[in-house]
Parts: sequence; C-alpha cells; structure tokens
Amino acid sequence: MIKLSTKGRYGTRLMLNLALRSKTDKEAVILKDISREEEISIRYLEQIIIPLKINKLVKSIRGAGGGYILAKPPDRIPLLEILEALEGPISLADCLEDQDYCGRMPFCATYEVWKGGTDVLKNYFAALTLQDLVDSSEKKRHGNKDKSRKKRS
Repeated sequence: MIKLSTKGRYGTRLMLNLALRSKTDKEAVILKDISREEEISIRYLEQIIIPLKINKLVKSIRGAGGGYILAKPPDRIPLLEILEALEGPISLADCLEDQDYCGRMPFCATYEVWKGGTDVLKNYFAALTLQDLVDSSEKKRHGNKDKSRKKRS
C-alpha cells in the first residue's frame, strides 16, 4: 500500500491551521495552540515544523508574541511543496529518483507506468494550494453549520 506518513498528513494540517489563522489573526501562533486544536502531540509538531522552516514554508518569530507564521500567502504554497518538504520526493518507485538504482531501466516497461503514475500524483498535488484547503475547510464548516440549523428546526 502506498500512503502518506503521519508526518505528511499532520504537517499539512499544521499548515492549514496557520493559513486559517492568518486570515483573521496576523499574530504568530504557538505550537501548543495548534497541538490542542489539531489533537497532535506537541513533540511531534516540534519535529514536523523543522523541515517546514528549512524549506521556507513557515517563519519563526522570537520573543513575546512569538510563534510561527506562513512564509508566504496560502495561494502561493502548493500542496506538493508541503508534502515534499515533509515526505521527500513523491515517487512510486525508487528508480524514478535514482537513475542508477536499476540497470533494467532502458528496457523496463513498468518504468513508464510508475513514471506516469508519479507524474499524475505530482501534478495533482502541484495544482492544489494551501488556499484551496482553506476554501474547502471554510465550505465544510459552513455546510456543517447549515446542517445543524436544519436539524434544530
């Protein structure tokens, strides 16, 4: 089974949390608050934030009122960039990232299949931005509020 690790999933939730807050609150966010809201261990968030900082997706603010903010607007952060910062290269097979991995590449028919699948995944995640997740989150929140109002009526 091919799946994202918790690092990729939780890191995307961390980034979404920062993006949602950046719309209403221009102050830096401490990981303790994100930990509580997202129900993710603070220690795990401390590990996840490092590659996000290294890849210039978040900035840390020191001192009173310090914490983390997005390094650029959510519409300029592709989901692919977040996932690759946390998971490494998105690839269905090792031979796609390392040309010396296998000597069968020149005549391997499956190489093209893995390459095509990887390209589809990369293009999909590159086309989605953090802003798309913000929009989806807000839509779901409003949809759930409407449903709960209808139930009470």
